[in-house]
Amino acid sequence: MLVAGLPGAGKSTLLNRLYGLHGDETAPVPAGDVLVIDSGQSRNRWARSLRLCPVRLRTPLVHATHVWRIGRAILTGRGVVAHTRGTWPHILHLFAWMARHRGNHLHLILIDVDPRTARAGQFTRGRVVTPITFARHCRRWRPLIARARGGGPIPPATGVTILDRDTADKLQAIHFT
Repeated sequence: MLVAGLPGAGKSTLLNRLYGLHGDETAPVPAGDVLVIDSGQSRNRWARSLRLCPVRLRTPLVHATHVWRIGRAILTGRGVVAHTRGTWPHILHLFAWMARHRGNHLHLILIDVDPRTARAGQFTRGRVVTPITFARHCRRWRPLIARARGGGPIPPATGVTILDRDTADKLQAIHFT
């Protein structure tokens, strides 16, 4: 299960609330039968070692670590709930291929919020992406969410659930059957 949305849409907030994360974890967190993976875990893992590195150097390493952790967890065959960028289709295809390789399926939860709401969420949490990066995410998000809302295929996903912020705030659990 991948939770995707614009930066600031509430992906980490949802995982923190559902799985009791505190935001200071440095590694994926086992929660019952699933492994919960948030991008903040990779950021926290590298925070001390790379604090003097410029963001342009630090960010790719954090993202690579996050993607590697999700891929490694998928290949174990256990349930995974992970925060991911929904705007990188090649990564979604990779995760779907890995899940199929293990006899599993990829499901997506798309948290669809207005870009202004997502931008406000970034400021609230104190982690703001640059305007250029945010605009790139918005350009990639629009066609993905339009396909999902129109019933069109989201290429590798077996199932897609779209949540607005209010619905995401009311979600109480994610169950694997």
